[in-house]
Amino acid sequence: METLIRAAALSHFFEVAHSLGLNPQPLLRRVGLSRAMLQDPDRRVPAAAVVALLEASAQASGCLTFGLRMAETRQLSDFGAMSLLIGQQPTLRAALATLIRYRHLVNDSIALLLEDVGKTVVIRHELVSAPGSRQATELAIGVLARLGSALLGARWQPVSVNFTHAAPADLRAHRRLFACPLVFNSEFNGIVCLAADLDAPNPGADPVMARYAQRFVDALPAPGGGAIGHEVRAAIYLLLPMGRATSAAVAQGLGLSLRTMQRQLDEAGETFTGILDEVRRELARRYVENPQYSLTRVSGLLGYGSPAAFSRWFSARFGMAPVAWRKQAGGRAG
Repeated sequence: METLIRAAALSHFFEVAHSLGLNPQPLLRRVGLSRAMLQDPDRRVPAAAVVALLEASAQASGCLTFGLRMAETRQLSDFGAMSLLIGQQPTLRAALATLIRYRHLVNDSIALLLEDVGKTVVIRHELVSAPGSRQATELAIGVLARLGSALLGARWQPVSVNFTHAAPADLRAHRRLFACPLVFNSEFNGIVCLAADLDAPNPGADPVMARYAQRFVDALPAPGGGAIGHEVRAAIYLLLPMGRATSAAVAQGLGLSLRTMQRQLDEAGETFTGILDEVRRELARRYVENPQYSLTRVSGLLGYGSPAAFSRWFSARFGMAPVAWRKQAGGRAG
């Protein structure tokens, strides 16, 4: 099923394109979009087309931070009707939980998870529709950072911002937007911040307005999508590198009983093990092609107890050992 997202995902696309001397029209036509389609921020457009446009624009302009530049001027209002509810939450943690709950109204191609680790919280992000897209990933994490700044102001000071991809040669845009330590070639995409900051009161929150906004958002018609397979896939992308991608954990994360999740998957013609294998294959390619990851580290991220077990699985799926695949991928990159 094709994933559709709000055209607002491309807010400020034209401004950034023009600032870089880029003519966006040929690129829009190439991916099946048009300026008219993007005029209504609530119009649903294919997520794959949005990702393709961002990557093509970065390549055509020679600007590796194209998506990040789009995020720099994002406002809370760019969330559309959801901004009414998000902005009235008592804490940033509550705002993020609201964003996760109503993900289908904002951007169904993005999966988010809050992981408490001691005194810090890891806001894990994964792009389900096109995992591995540098531009879409940096745009999404940049938007999250802008949300934190909008609610907490100067108190928003992340511990780090993490990306699974390699660092660009020029980090000025990253430092300007995030103003915190940057970690590239990380095991996850997302933001690490202090739990105390996530739980600090939002000075702009109004409980009465929050209740009104809640009723308004709950009354909005649900867009197409939300298929159980897509939801399970999103959860596995986040949980697999954490070693928690069991059917029970995924069902719990979706607010379903294990039996209900399995029944819904059966009705959709999918299986949990099939989706798990699909996600594992995608992540395996991503991790193996990254020379910064040792194969021992890769095997652990994919849930294998030893590199040998991972190597056997990889060879069966891809027709060659991970060492050979990495060498071949390095040759293509060079």
